[in-house]
Amino acid sequence: MAVTRHEVRSGAYFDSVVLMQLQKALAELPGVRDAGVVMATPANCELLTASGFALETITAGPDDLLIMVTADDEGTATGAIAQVDELLRRRRSADVAQSFRPRSLATAAQQLPAARWVLVSVPGRYAASVAEEALELGKHVFLYSDNVPLDDEVRLKQKAREKGLLLMGPDCGTAIVNGVGLGFANRVRRGPIGLVAASGTGLQAITVAIHNQGGGVSQALGTGGRDLKAEVGGISTLQALDLLRRDPQTEVVVLVSKPPDPAVARQVLGAALHAQKPVVVCYLGYAPPARRLGDLYFAAGLEDAAKLAAGLSQQPAPPETSITRNIAGGYMRGLFSGGTLAYEALLALQELLQPLYSNVATRPEQRLADSFRSQGHTIVDLGEDEFTQGRLHPMMDNDLRLRRLQQEAADPETGLILLDVVLGEGAHPDPSAELAPAIRKTLQKRDDLELTVLLVGTDEDPQGLDLQAERLHESGASVFHSSAEALAYVARRLAPAPTPPASELPLADFQGELAAINVGLESFYDSLQGQGATAVQVAWRPPAGGNEKLMGILARMKRDRH
Repeated sequence: MAVTRHEVRSGAYFDSVVLMQLQKALAELPGVRDAGVVMATPANCELLTASGFALETITAGPDDLLIMVTADDEGTATGAIAQVDELLRRRRSADVAQSFRPRSLATAAQQLPAARWVLVSVPGRYAASVAEEALELGKHVFLYSDNVPLDDEVRLKQKAREKGLLLMGPDCGTAIVNGVGLGFANRVRRGPIGLVAASGTGLQAITVAIHNQGGGVSQALGTGGRDLKAEVGGISTLQALDLLRRDPQTEVVVLVSKPPDPAVARQVLGAALHAQKPVVVCYLGYAPPARRLGDLYFAAGLEDAAKLAAGLSQQPAPPETSITRNIAGGYMRGLFSGGTLAYEALLALQELLQPLYSNVATRPEQRLADSFRSQGHTIVDLGEDEFTQGRLHPMMDNDLRLRRLQQEAADPETGLILLDVVLGEGAHPDPSAELAPAIRKTLQKRDDLELTVLLVGTDEDPQGLDLQAERLHESGASVFHSSAEALAYVARRLAPAPTPPASELPLADFQGELAAINVGLESFYDSLQGQGATAVQVAWRPPAGGNEKLMGILARMKRDRH
C-alpha cells in the first residue's frame, strides 16, 4: 500500500525552476510513485490537492518549502525526503559559472558595476520592491514576475521614466537587448528592425518570422501586457518607441500588442507618425484605420507584420515631405466632393485626431449637429443629399465648395483645410482654374492657415493632371496624388506631437555587450551565460523570511533613511 510523507521547511525559498528539477529528481527515485515540491502558496497547494495529495493536516505558509512524496512503503518515502539536500547540493555543484553569489542586489551591483540591466523573476508579492531597488541603483529592469499590483506598475514605470530608465513588465516574458535574449526569446540575427511589444509570444513569433525571411533585429523590447491599458498609459511603449526612433541601428519599427485602450492607441500612433522612419503596427483585434498612412503600415497579423517589416528594411528611406507653411494650431476642415474619399479620410483620421465630426459619421458621437457648420475637426461629404438638392454635384460644380472654403477660412479655429480634386470624364473640365485663385486669395489673408489637396487623376485625363497639380501647387497648396500620403501629412501636422520624456533612454545602454544581474529564476542566468553575456546571479531570499509584519517595519525603516 502506497505511503505519503511530507516535510515543511520554513523560510526555505527556491525558485520554481529549482523546485521543478527537485520534484523531477525525487519522482525518478526507485519506489517513488509521485512527488510534489512547491513553495506553499495557496495556488500551489491547490495544484497539489488536485494532483491527489492530502494537505488537510499540513500547516505551511507561502514562504515555506513543502515537499510531498508518495512511495511504495514508509522507508522509501522517508528515504526520498532525506535525499533532498543531496539532490540540491548536486545541482549547485553542477553550476560552477559563479562561485560567489551575493545575497543582495546592492552587493551584486558592486560585484558587476558594468551591469545596466536587472532581471527580476521573484514571486509577485516581492517583485515591486526588488524592481524599485534596481531603479534606485540606476538599472533598467526586465520584470518577468506576474501578480504585481497595477498601482505598483504605474508607480514604477513613472519612476523609471523620470530616471531615464526602462522598466519592461511586469509579466514581461520576452525581450532581446543588444543581441541577447531575456526571458523566453529566440536566437535571431542582428539587423535593422526594432520591435516594441506588449505581447511576449507575439514578439517571439514576429522575430522568428523576420529571421526566417532573412531579416534581423536591432532591439526587441517587451513592455508587459498591461502597458497599453488606460491606467498605465503606454509609458514603456512610448519610451521604447522614442529610443528606436533615435537609434541609428534601427531603420524600421514594429509595434505589437493585443487590443490597446483607444486613447492610448491614439497617443502611440501619434508618436509613431512622428518617428521619421517606417513603423509597422500590429494591434491584434484592433480595426486598423487604413492599410497605410504615410510611414505607418498596419499589419493584418503577426506573419504579415514580419513580412512588411522585412520588406521595408530592404527599401531605401523615403524622401522627407516638404512643409509649405507653418500652422499656428487649430482644427482640420475636410471639404470633399468624393463620398468614398470622405469616408476613407474619416476612418483613417478618427484614430489620430480628436474630436472629429462628420455628416457621414461612423459613430454616434461623431455626428455633426449641423452639416452646414463645422465643429472641432470636421470631414464633410459635400455630395450628400442635403447639399445637392437643386444644384449640381460638387464633382462638376465648385460653387458650394468655394463658399464653404471661405466660411472655414473665416473661422479662427480652422488650421488646415483639406480638399479632394477628382479629375476624369464627367468631372469639372478645369477645376484648378476656379480653385487655385480662391486658395491663393485665402492663404494671402491668413498666414496661419494651410491648405492641402488630394488630387486624383491620370496623365490621360482631359483636365491635364500636370497642369492641375502645377496650378494648385503655385497657389500655395500642398498637393498629394495618394490618399495615404495626404492623410498622413494632415495627421502629422495636426496630431499632437509626442512629449519628449523628461529623461531620454540613453542609446549607449542599448549598444555593445550586455551585462546583467539576475534576481530569481536561475534558468534566466544560465541563458544569459549561454549567450555570452556577463551576468551575476543573486542568492535572493524573501525579506524578513516572508513575515509580512516584519517586512512592513523594514520598508518603513528604509523609507525613513531616505
